[in-house]
Amino acid sequence: MSPRNRLEPFTVDHWRAYCRRLVLDNGEAWEPEGFQCEVMADVFAGTPETWMIVPEGNGKTTMMAGVALYWADYTPDAAVLLAASSRDQCGLLFAQAGGFVRRSPGMAERFRVFEGYRRIDARRTRGRVQVYAADDRTGDGVLPDLALIDELHRHRDLRLYRTWLGKLPKRGGQLLAISTAGEPGGDFETVRQQVRASAPERTVDGAHTRALVPGRMVLHDWRVPDGQHEDLAAVKAANPFSGVTLDALEAKRGSPTMTAPHWRRFVCNQATRDVASAVDDAEWDAIGGHEPIPDGERVWLGIDLGWKWDTTALVPLWTPDDEVGVLGDPTVLVPPRDGTSLSMGAVQDAVMELHERTPVETVVLDEWGSEGLVDWLEAELGVRVISHGQGNVAMAKAFERFMEGVRDGALRHTSHPELTQHVLNAIAKPLPGGRHRFDRPASSRSARSQDVRVIDALVAGAIVYSTWREQRDAAPAFDLRDYHVGVL
Repeated sequence: MSPRNRLEPFTVDHWRAYCRRLVLDNGEAWEPEGFQCEVMADVFAGTPETWMIVPEGNGKTTMMAGVALYWADYTPDAAVLLAASSRDQCGLLFAQAGGFVRRSPGMAERFRVFEGYRRIDARRTRGRVQVYAADDRTGDGVLPDLALIDELHRHRDLRLYRTWLGKLPKRGGQLLAISTAGEPGGDFETVRQQVRASAPERTVDGAHTRALVPGRMVLHDWRVPDGQHEDLAAVKAANPFSGVTLDALEAKRGSPTMTAPHWRRFVCNQATRDVASAVDDAEWDAIGGHEPIPDGERVWLGIDLGWKWDTTALVPLWTPDDEVGVLGDPTVLVPPRDGTSLSMGAVQDAVMELHERTPVETVVLDEWGSEGLVDWLEAELGVRVISHGQGNVAMAKAFERFMEGVRDGALRHTSHPELTQHVLNAIAKPLPGGRHRFDRPASSRSARSQDVRVIDALVAGAIVYSTWREQRDAAPAFDLRDYHVGVL
């Protein structure tokens, strides 16, 4: 290439030309695809944070390895950091980058690979590529020029991401995260949905959404629209890599080992749990969107108490007529989770605030362990309190009535995100006799696991709806005034 036609580093054309010198493990030169170049255009534009969310099998690991080598090769004294969610994934990342060096002509003269340290040094620039496990404790003390994080959805949380993000300004660094969809309610998915919904600049081209927060962050997200996960054409549109074909997708979907949750999460890029939720997100959405409960309307209130680890949830039920029950916006109180308990005063304040807005006439809760609250409700607020046990018999009946209301539309809700999270977190736990109850998806009570296991607002909503239905459907009480009594 003549000096006149020489390409400038850190441009898409220069990066593409560089990548063509890298040899893949199939012996062919790597040719970056259009969607990868689109992401890199934002990286080269200097965007501090770039997220690329794309299904499995779309060349994520290959792209990260190539970007790491390129950055180290053209940045003097570069510190290029790669983080993976596990030791095995670290090995895959390092193997891909090291393989590029070994297989590609001329790259061994530009890089030196240290297998034991999982480090690659750039000879010309004295730059360094270092692979880390996803642990914020070991990721501290670094000053990255470029931080690359693989499979962000598999990280326990975003602590390492935020640790590295805080280091970027010291060297004018950037961060590129490449991942697949995660579980609803997790740290990663919460940020993903917030950016998709609230970014000031947002463009949608088929399955691809580009959401930009100018000067801060850009999200490139390829996702199958809700309800289209069985449409192979729609699935292909969300898998931009040319190697993912319709025939390959059809074979993958038809495999006896393929499960619906895996298909939706890893192939359609929809936030889905590894185990099926008791309430499907589509059927929950179908009964949502109801208007908020008007101020002054009388309500029933379901309460599920959690003092040390589980949240305390207050869910009002409005019954505008005898056919439909509407679950209003919940109040969810999070305990300290440091071994101390949530205070009774905090629960009373939350009840009082709701009562002043929408007068509470009946409270449904489990009286075990809540005697002080029950006394206060009856004495101070003058409300009726109905006890609802947490045993299998009572909770199975609540499950059945709640699910019946979801199916026939007799139950509605306001689409509050916190209630939705609690509902979609829950699984259906089988009980003897073919019955079920709502249960948590995981038993761990660690603070890091709480957001993806909380179902307390669902429990509160289920017990208050079930109790209201039971009383509504009960036969009228016997009343002597309905009869004429004569003397024979």
